[in-house]
Amino acid sequence: MIETLAYFLCVVGFAGFGYKLVEARHSQPVRTMWFLAGFGICIATGITVLTPAMAALTGPGPVTEWVLSLAGDELKLGAIGFAVAFTQSVWRGEGARLAPHAWFTGSSMVLLAVCFTLSKPARVGDDTVFSTATLPFALADKVIFLLYSLVSLGLLVAVFARSARQAEPGPLRAGLWLLVVGVGAAFAWTFWDVDDVRRLAETARIGAREDVPSSVLAATTIGFVTAGATLSAWSPAVTSVLARVRAYRAYRRIEPLWTALRTAVPGIALDPGHELTAGAEFALYRRVIEIRDGHLALRAHFDPALPARAAEEARRAGVREADVPATVEAVTLAAAIDAGREGRRFTPGDSTPHLTEVDADVVAEAAWLVQVSRAWRRAAVVHRVRTGALR
Repeated sequence: MIETLAYFLCVVGFAGFGYKLVEARHSQPVRTMWFLAGFGICIATGITVLTPAMAALTGPGPVTEWVLSLAGDELKLGAIGFAVAFTQSVWRGEGARLAPHAWFTGSSMVLLAVCFTLSKPARVGDDTVFSTATLPFALADKVIFLLYSLVSLGLLVAVFARSARQAEPGPLRAGLWLLVVGVGAAFAWTFWDVDDVRRLAETARIGAREDVPSSVLAATTIGFVTAGATLSAWSPAVTSVLARVRAYRAYRRIEPLWTALRTAVPGIALDPGHELTAGAEFALYRRVIEIRDGHLALRAHFDPALPARAAEEARRAGVREADVPATVEAVTLAAAIDAGREGRRFTPGDSTPHLTEVDADVVAEAAWLVQVSRAWRRAAVVHRVRTGALR
């Protein structure tokens, strides 16, 4: 299962970083986008070569396994190096000094290859073993990998987290936090090798394959980093779907209020029965407008003295303070419907011409009407408040 997920995320990683390179080629320097693409290619390929299926595909044999193991570690270092270069290039622009870390990366990769070769690993069952003479080189190989990776990844986590805290809410901030999680998983994935170093120092052998925690952390790394780096490609579609879902939920939640007003003032319903034909967002907009129209149609029946009495009675009935305004709105509207049915009117100067003021925005209006409708559904409380306030 983990292996399958790793393969799937590798494919997503290749596709996502390729798309990102094409998408931003006109807005970002080509060098910067190649760093991003290089990171995605290195980490996805590194996961691929370390899966057991790759060893089976390339054929059995100790040499093949050593080559794949070394290639996996080198690709991890390359991915980290590209990530640091990309980050510096984005935040510092053309003035970014990339040479120091590039030399650090290149030197680490060369030393890693030399130490790995001199360690002369031998396969015994599911373990890789080393002789007493070559054990220091094997330990040096692991220590170099850990030091380089942990220092670089720690730097990336700090930079991304600081940038995410400073960014405005939106796709950029969300993408940065996804990158923080992904790089944090990569840090944990790398730190997991500390146990290998300890075991190697004690027994001169380590496991030849990635264990389950490493595979899980690897999948988490590529998943979150790919999601964060490509957020601009898929977030609009997700945001659109979520907006429709929220609109539909609000549409249904204000239905009790709308139904009561439509019954009292039938003329407010435009083309009833086909509200959702044009989509949930437009249907919600229409329903909000129709509720407003119904309220205006009843404006002569609002008692201007009722809201204060209703608020006092709502508190007496145990309504939470945060819910008192919406409860008062529901009560006064219900009383206006009753007054309209009975023919009781108030002078125009004393009537309430509109609902409680909220931002002139459909989303804000709908959110407020959801609160009023929720209070409306608390029939027992509303009845108690109404009967108490109208005495």
